[in-house]
Amino acid sequence: MAFVTRFAPSPTGPLHLGHAYSAILAHDMARAAGGRFLLRMEDTDLDRCLPVHEAGIVDDLTWLGLTWDGPIHRQSTRLAAYNARLEPLVQRGLLYPCSCTRSDIRAALAAPQEGVPHTVYPGTCRGRPMASRQPSDALRLDLAAALDLIPEGLEFLETGPAFAGVHRIVRASALESIGDVVLSRKGEDIVAYFLASAIDDADQAISHVIRGEDLFAFTPIQVILLNLLELPVPIYHHHLLIRDDAGRRLAKRDDARSLSRYRAEGWTPDDIRRRVFTPPA
Repeated sequence: MAFVTRFAPSPTGPLHLGHAYSAILAHDMARAAGGRFLLRMEDTDLDRCLPVHEAGIVDDLTWLGLTWDGPIHRQSTRLAAYNARLEPLVQRGLLYPCSCTRSDIRAALAAPQEGVPHTVYPGTCRGRPMASRQPSDALRLDLAAALDLIPEGLEFLETGPAFAGVHRIVRASALESIGDVVLSRKGEDIVAYFLASAIDDADQAISHVIRGEDLFAFTPIQVILLNLLELPVPIYHHHLLIRDDAGRRLAKRDDARSLSRYRAEGWTPDDIRRRVFTPPA
């Protein structure tokens, strides 16, 4: 199997040290395997994703000495393709329209759920026919119906340090921790991250998904969607995160650790590599 991976930032702000680590790791793993390294802009948030941020990302990656194979892949040009991939799920009765707001969902829940990466939807609109969909309605996956159609114990392989091993998707825990996720919101022309990302991984023949461990929680729903769409499931590698001195995950709002700031202070690409690949004392 050819080794193909990608770095897939959202161009909503400057790259920071955590992005540098992820990009360098994916790039170096691909080159060491004689494979391909792709650059994808996950820019479906049309309000926040700006050309100036994309230009900054390209400039930073070039400064780091990274090269990618082929043209930059932009999700904003593929919204129609993602929505078209939903049609087979509609035909199989796996999607339903939902008019609930975030506040509606919170009010319907009895208590917050620990350890869950998102609020699990209580199923208020489940059972609504697609014919009742209004322009502002979201589309949700009926997860219980979907799980009826995939093999019990569907598995995926993880090679990252925190979660290494074969992971099995168990129906009861999936229903409890994932629920009926939103896949698209028609009125706002928004496609869920985990849907667009999974489809692109298949369409770009990604063999290894290399990304931060904070995204591991999205992997089971992506594997479920890939199985439903009869698309190949890649190998996953969720790497450790670069954190600040207080142990917090770096974010784009933390400009003090942006690559452009380090560059302005005279750091070199080798300095960045040493910083992100040296274990903390």
